[in-house]
Amino acid sequence: MNSTLYKAWLQYAPIEDRELAAAYSRQLGTIVVDQQQSRVANAAVQELKHACQSMLGIVPNITSEALNSSHLEVRIHVGAAAAAEGAAEGITEAMDRGRADTQLDPEGFTLVHSGQGQQEKLVLIGGSGKGILYGVFHLLRLLASHQPLTGLKVADQPVNRLRMINQWDNVDGTVERGYSGQSIFYENGRFTDNLERVRDYARLLASVGMNAISINNVNVHEIETRFITAEYLPTVAKVADIFREYGITLYLSINFAAPLHIGGVSTSDPLNEEVRQWWKDAADEIYDHIPDFGGFLVKADSEHRPGPFAYGRDHADGANMLAEALEPHGGLVIWRCFVYNCMQDWRDRSTDRARAAYDHFTPLDGRFKDNVLLQIKNGPMDFQVREPVSPLFGSMKETNQVLEFQVAQEYTGQQRHVCYLVPQWKEVLDFDTYADGAGSEVKKITNGSLHGMKYSGIAAVSNIGNDENWTGHTLAQANLYGFGRLIWNPELSSEGIAEEWTRLTFGNDESVVKTVCRMLMQSWPIYESYTSPLGVGWMITPHTHYGPDVDGYEYSRWGTYHFADRDGMGVDRTMATGTGYTAQYFEPNAALYDSLEDCPDELLLFFHHVPYSHMLKSGKTVIQHIYDTHFEGAEAAAGLLDAWTSLEGKVDPERFAQVAQRLADQAEHAKHWRDVINTYFYRKSGVPDDSGRIIY
Repeated sequence: MNSTLYKAWLQYAPIEDRELAAAYSRQLGTIVVDQQQSRVANAAVQELKHACQSMLGIVPNITSEALNSSHLEVRIHVGAAAAAEGAAEGITEAMDRGRADTQLDPEGFTLVHSGQGQQEKLVLIGGSGKGILYGVFHLLRLLASHQPLTGLKVADQPVNRLRMINQWDNVDGTVERGYSGQSIFYENGRFTDNLERVRDYARLLASVGMNAISINNVNVHEIETRFITAEYLPTVAKVADIFREYGITLYLSINFAAPLHIGGVSTSDPLNEEVRQWWKDAADEIYDHIPDFGGFLVKADSEHRPGPFAYGRDHADGANMLAEALEPHGGLVIWRCFVYNCMQDWRDRSTDRARAAYDHFTPLDGRFKDNVLLQIKNGPMDFQVREPVSPLFGSMKETNQVLEFQVAQEYTGQQRHVCYLVPQWKEVLDFDTYADGAGSEVKKITNGSLHGMKYSGIAAVSNIGNDENWTGHTLAQANLYGFGRLIWNPELSSEGIAEEWTRLTFGNDESVVKTVCRMLMQSWPIYESYTSPLGVGWMITPHTHYGPDVDGYEYSRWGTYHFADRDGMGVDRTMATGTGYTAQYFEPNAALYDSLEDCPDELLLFFHHVPYSHMLKSGKTVIQHIYDTHFEGAEAAAGLLDAWTSLEGKVDPERFAQVAQRLADQAEHAKHWRDVINTYFYRKSGVPDDSGRIIY
């Protein structure tokens, strides 16, 4: 497809500035490439050729012969890889001393300009083919945003080792928590024949530095259980081959009970020798077809998924069995920590789902094999619009960990509402756990530096489908782009990432850039304001997770996630009178959250049950805050549509119309949220004034 919707941020729009285009054409008209290049590096060069033809109207001359005239030189550096932390700074210092090829990480690159006029030279050096690929996409970002290349001196490499996307796609073509159409991988119970779209997805992921993908739902169904067998592996291998070309390693979600379901074994007990051998044989079969297979993603003993609990075993027993099978091949087991067993009675306020992951996994610290990684959701609940950081981060100092985000907007508007999530993710990454004293931020846990983890990284649930624009809402592309850029370098700013995406996607008209960036940066606070107040979460309809329903989720009519009654609302998670959840944090966070006076307002109702008349730090009561923010949020949502409408004629008609329709829907839905939530709390408590608002 050639539509602007489909191209996402790889638009490669023609550069109209003749002087700039001439400079780029002179610098990129000839590309000198090492004779011996990897397949990934070749894909990078082809991407560069395609972009030059589209943006500059030229087809670069590709040669392996050294030149004295202006050219781009592409080569792979062969040498010792630098350690991840601090390596880019060391490379930059070496470049200042005149050495541009010093100590490159395999995924790192340097990009240096020298000379002038007809003797200009750009030199791109990668630590491997992957480094070349990421360097090319960096170069193309510069071109698309019209930045000069003269005097360029860049040294870059990823901060996180594992940078992963989890597809929740089912082989029948549906996508669990998918809001962008059907799967691009499967249709009608089989793998799709449209592998070009899979290839374009690989390009999108590689362009923002992602290096791993799992291609099937963590809730593994019967047919997907067989993906690890000889029946399906040849087809899986074809998909793996596409992603391999773009530096992306393929993983599969597996059914823990596969030996019992498809293996002819009478049990799936992880300590049973027949079961252990079955998994070893399965791993051998997989690597015969896919030699660089990444490993298994596992959801076990959660939401009716089978796991080791059925046999009286624990998660370490289950994960280590799989790790043992993969270990000879260099494979990893990524074991999700989304485990809870508290079907809470509305009358029992001592049981707390937020405690579950910590309670299950911290006693197992140090028992997992080296090739096991625990994948931990960013918060203790389930991707709410606002919740605290999971206390598991920092609490398991001898276990590899992966942070899990959700790019899919399951609880944040389902890509029908714009909600730019990068600011939320940055708050998580910058959160100081105090696990080893001050300066123990989550980002140091995910990059492995805090506790010297062998493997670590960040994963996220994908938000793409077969809608022409990939993400349903065109502005939701910013979340997929932003996730990749942020996990490459968590020090990038939310604003900077938003501007990058906007320029690549819509061009460099300053009024468009400023307006879209402002909309993106406002969108998360706006969505929060008309949905869930003060960290309480869950005020959505069950099952669909869309639309307002204060008492609907999850245990019917009882509101066990907010405990709203006529006297007040919120969940008491304090040590003295509540569930004790606050004690799972290190000090001073534990005391901060435990204190009613000190707890941040935005998380107040997550940690405390308070009267509606409780005075917030803003000077408003809880009930007044709920009323006012829902009115303000609905008004601000309408303002997003007004802002976008001002860009008519400056954005192509196809994308302008698509976004305008989504924003119009959001404005209407925000008013519905406002009316449902405020009516509910009007009935619960308070006296309205003449305007219909509660005043205390």
